[in-house]
Amino acid sequence: MGVRMLSVLLLLLLLAACASASHHPSSTSSSCPATPPDAGATLQVSHAFGPCSPLGPESAAPSWAGFLADQAARDASRLLYLDSLAVRGRAYAPIASGRQLLQTPTYVVRARLGTPPQQLLLAVDTSNDAAWIPCAGCSGCPTSTPFNPAASSSYRPVPCASPLCGQAPNAACPPANAKACGFSLTYADSSLQAALSQDSLAVAGDVVKAYTFGCLQRATGTAAPPQGLLGLGRGPLSFLSQTKDMYGATFSYCLPGFKSLNFSGTLKLGRAGQPQRIKTTPLLANPHRSSLYYVNMTGVRVGKKVVNIPAAALAFDPATGAGTVLDSGTMFTRLVAPAYVAVRDEVRRRVGAPVSSLGGFDTCFNATAVAWPPVTLLFDGMQVTLPEENVVIHSTYGTTSCLAMAAAPDGVNTVLNVIASMQQQNHRVLFDVPNGRVGFARERCTVA
Repeated sequence: MGVRMLSVLLLLLLLAACASASHHPSSTSSSCPATPPDAGATLQVSHAFGPCSPLGPESAAPSWAGFLADQAARDASRLLYLDSLAVRGRAYAPIASGRQLLQTPTYVVRARLGTPPQQLLLAVDTSNDAAWIPCAGCSGCPTSTPFNPAASSSYRPVPCASPLCGQAPNAACPPANAKACGFSLTYADSSLQAALSQDSLAVAGDVVKAYTFGCLQRATGTAAPPQGLLGLGRGPLSFLSQTKDMYGATFSYCLPGFKSLNFSGTLKLGRAGQPQRIKTTPLLANPHRSSLYYVNMTGVRVGKKVVNIPAAALAFDPATGAGTVLDSGTMFTRLVAPAYVAVRDEVRRRVGAPVSSLGGFDTCFNATAVAWPPVTLLFDGMQVTLPEENVVIHSTYGTTSCLAMAAAPDGVNTVLNVIASMQQQNHRVLFDVPNGRVGFARERCTVA
């Protein structure tokens, strides 16, 4: 079924949720609580499309249901994007809009760039390296508050002779300015053109001197990012790599849940303040796509039963890009078809009620009370049992609930299992690159 139909049907399922005050974003900026200040190396994480979005009311979803429907439609394109990263030589046109090129994730943090500092919002993306920031004069950038390089005394363009230029994607030196390094990203009908630049970046209480980023000059296609991007991948130009002397290539986040009217979580940079008691699994590396956070998922347990998933559906293979990744920009976990079918069938068997489907969600139940079995993700060295809020979409007005997971889009042979943000919400997720591990610890970070 097409993404457009998926969106319409999911919207019908969740429209009733808007009748609840806790789900309807009817608040105004005056009723939104103040975002707590950043402190030390801890940044507040806010929801980009919620009713209290720091991007402003025009970025808020028209309703809770509308947001979920829109995000579900984006996930299909996000999956293809990640799959194209994982597999060398693979390139898919996005199912939805060209906005998927830009991969603007759901969560943003505040930062300051330049001297004197200019306020910015940066999207948090664990699967991207190249950071970009909309700059003054950018053609096609929708932001009303771009970064103005001319107003910063510490701004510097990166010259073509710099080794950094060779690390930028599709690096080039424009004929009109052969001394300045530029780079571009192209996907389907959309493209970005940026000048590789450096300036002083302040995050929380720290300052990153000579931070390298793409100063966006032109954006074409269906849409362009309204804010900058903080690339938390593992590539050479990522924020993580650029600040390894400060933060030791270690960070964690707690992503707030989607059911609260107000959203606030935290992004903790560096080793200080990270949980001491946390379950961990080895971090795997794909040398062809070093930015992605691969882990070895060995199985899924539904209730007390480990479901029968073919080993090949979960196996990590750098040559093909197959395996399991953690991603902050996908909302609903996507499993390759054999894995998803095994999980889905066991959930249906355990619930034992008539099954209905709604768009891409094919395991829904229309009953006043559904005894959802616990779902546990099994990894090397750890297991993560997900509460019902992490695996079930509920309608608060009515009786419909659905398993919040899906298989790859119809007709697409993807190789990645993606553990998405809904399944990560209200957990402290630790990315410890030097020690080659990823950890999960339960933590409530939703602001009610």
